[in-house]
Amino acid sequence: MSVGTSGLAETHGTFLCASNNPEALAVDPDDLPDGLVVADEHGRVICFNEAAVRITAVPRADAIGLPLDRVLPLEDLKGRRWWALTDPYGGLATRVGQPERNLLLPGGREVLVSARYVRKHPTGPIRRLVVSIRGTEARRRNERSNAELIATVAHELRSPLTSVKGFTATLLAKWERFTDDQKRLMLETVDADAGRVTRLIAELLDISRIDSGRLEVRRQPVDVAAAVSRHVQAHIASGQSPDRFLVRIRHALPDLWADPDKIDQVLGNLLENAVRHGEGTVTIDVAPASALRDPDDPDAAATQEGTAVTVSDEGPGIPEESMSRVFTRFWRGSKRGGTGLGLYIVKGIVEAHGGTITVGRGPGGGAEFRFTLPVGAPAYLS
Repeated sequence: MSVGTSGLAETHGTFLCASNNPEALAVDPDDLPDGLVVADEHGRVICFNEAAVRITAVPRADAIGLPLDRVLPLEDLKGRRWWALTDPYGGLATRVGQPERNLLLPGGREVLVSARYVRKHPTGPIRRLVVSIRGTEARRRNERSNAELIATVAHELRSPLTSVKGFTATLLAKWERFTDDQKRLMLETVDADAGRVTRLIAELLDISRIDSGRLEVRRQPVDVAAAVSRHVQAHIASGQSPDRFLVRIRHALPDLWADPDKIDQVLGNLLENAVRHGEGTVTIDVAPASALRDPDDPDAAATQEGTAVTVSDEGPGIPEESMSRVFTRFWRGSKRGGTGLGLYIVKGIVEAHGGTITVGRGPGGGAEFRFTLPVGAPAYLS
């Protein structure tokens, strides 16, 4: 985070931020989430907040009053001294700052640093040098997540595409040698693998929209009970025993406005997980529920009507230590298979509707997923 200094005045260890509000907002540097280091016109440190102490491991008492290049002996990734390289006090008078970049602290710890040069006049001497410091842990986690996503996608695409290529090449080269039944089997395999690729691409598009906040919700009237029944009948048609499912619908459900395709996606994923990874009876409960108007404020008293859907099984369940990671990317539980992206997408869809989703242990000992959707409003009103 670069600290803007336009309209910024230091007053007794706090900063007054100018705004349209007639009452100025006093900000204590220690309240900032990122490290803040401010040097005066002579290059001596006059502000060193708690986040800077935490990131650099330099006590505040050892920083205040010392030259900036001694307090922050930064080097770039080629080992060059950054302050000598940029020369803020003696360099170009038209320079206004330094963009964020990766630099190294003593000991080799990598940090993200940006700087702002504050001048009384556009080309005058520097009055204040404001430096922002952030750790790289969040960026590293994001980079690892993206690398893992690429590796997963490459692996998941390679298998079906290899199959499609192999079967189509074989059919083209030796079409006359196969019987109609053999041709049908090969084409059915190609069709199934093509469907697998299509689903993976759809998952990637969903993740992209969720991460960027662009997941669109087209609200229409949704009959959740009918949607649950549809999914159960699809599993029975594919070979599951009807006795494996117990559906309990509490009537007088509130009218629900949601995106029917996305609700189908949520139900399909939760039921597929319960059937594939769980054991015993899969129970689906649909009931009215009250949801907080502001899910980020648990103390809010105002509630609104909603619908809660609970899917539970009687399998081994999810270990307690894993429950906090269930809705993260690539979580797959004890059994391998799939991309590990489904529950991450489910959570994104539910939250895009203003709802919540939780995981716990069901009455039968297995996993229990419960999501609650507020009643919502039609698309043309939202």
